[in-house]
Amino acid sequence: MDYSKYFDWAATSPADKEILEKSLALSMEYYANPSAVHSQGQEARKAFENARKLAANALGVRPEEVYFTSGGTESDHIPLLSVLNRSEKGRIIISGIEHPALREQCNALKKLGYDVVTVNPDKNGFITPESIAENITGDTVFVTVMAVNNETGCIQPVYGIADAVTKAANGKRKAHFHVDCVQAAGKVPLDLSYSGIDSAALSAHKICGPHGIGILYLKKDIKPFLTGGGQEKNIRSGTENLFGAHAFALCLEKYYFQKKESLSAEKKAAFELHSKLCSGFISELTQIKGCTLVPEIRSDLSPEVQEKFSPYVVQAAFKGIPGNVMVRALDSKGFSISTGSACSAKKQSRPILQAMNVKRDIQDTAVRFSFGPLTEKKDIDELICAVKEVAADFN
Repeated sequence: MDYSKYFDWAATSPADKEILEKSLALSMEYYANPSAVHSQGQEARKAFENARKLAANALGVRPEEVYFTSGGTESDHIPLLSVLNRSEKGRIIISGIEHPALREQCNALKKLGYDVVTVNPDKNGFITPESIAENITGDTVFVTVMAVNNETGCIQPVYGIADAVTKAANGKRKAHFHVDCVQAAGKVPLDLSYSGIDSAALSAHKICGPHGIGILYLKKDIKPFLTGGGQEKNIRSGTENLFGAHAFALCLEKYYFQKKESLSAEKKAAFELHSKLCSGFISELTQIKGCTLVPEIRSDLSPEVQEKFSPYVVQAAFKGIPGNVMVRALDSKGFSISTGSACSAKKQSRPILQAMNVKRDIQDTAVRFSFGPLTEKKDIDELICAVKEVAADFN
């Protein structure tokens, strides 16, 4: 397959064929239900638990903290909806840049009487620990801030926020702090074991795995709102997906970045390569007449600025060219990009850019370019040529 013109990796990634084939063969060999008590079921259980161990090792956490789900949305929902088991409604704090999986579910909880407070980012797209801390009250039960924004690529200071949430508890029961890591996993170094992070969501199809499988990292057991057959220690009921779990584990082994100090030489080199490719892409973009980076600070190529962003996501606006027009124009040339989250594409709204107070004309003309581990410099060079051609047609 040729992925040289595919620049919508943030929506979904091409699958790693070798990993999927290995996982399919394994799931066909161990075809029994992993929850069955007979010997074939127990063999399937061993294979499933091995996938959990592999995933945990890649993530740098304990196997008992890893729960397989159907994807990022469910991994977000399980800890959030656990608040419904509380006898009293409390405050939920959500950032203004969250994925619809959390934003829309929080809106539903608000209708049920929960005090949902949205904390918006600064003009550069960042949520500060201070802005979260000042909104925490004694009845705050849940706080959620994503690790990497899916449209701007901003790396949020989740470790500082975790510290702020812990400090605000002042020795009393701490609010649950959840991190959506769907756009961060395999893109930037992550330390899920950091003190103060209670749960995190990951999704396989963002890092060359299959659709329909996710992971919920959960430091301590919670009481789930949805119950059923009791699989995954009753945190996530439903027949276990051996194929998906094994494929996700192998993808994490191959693509996931743990904290910087534990990166292998190979993965460190891969991260540095894509950082360099991204900087080169930004440099070329800023030379196109009418192009504005979103946020504008992204055009500053100094290491101090660029290390605050994922090298796999770049958002830019082109004056006079509506975002959907740019998407269609590049599509006619064979290039795939998007205007933002695929889950929001049909709604024609840009809530993340609105939260950043981005001007309306920039919102309307902004598009997202996203890359993956298979993206090469020649691919980016061809994309730049195509973008220049489209821009020239409108000037």
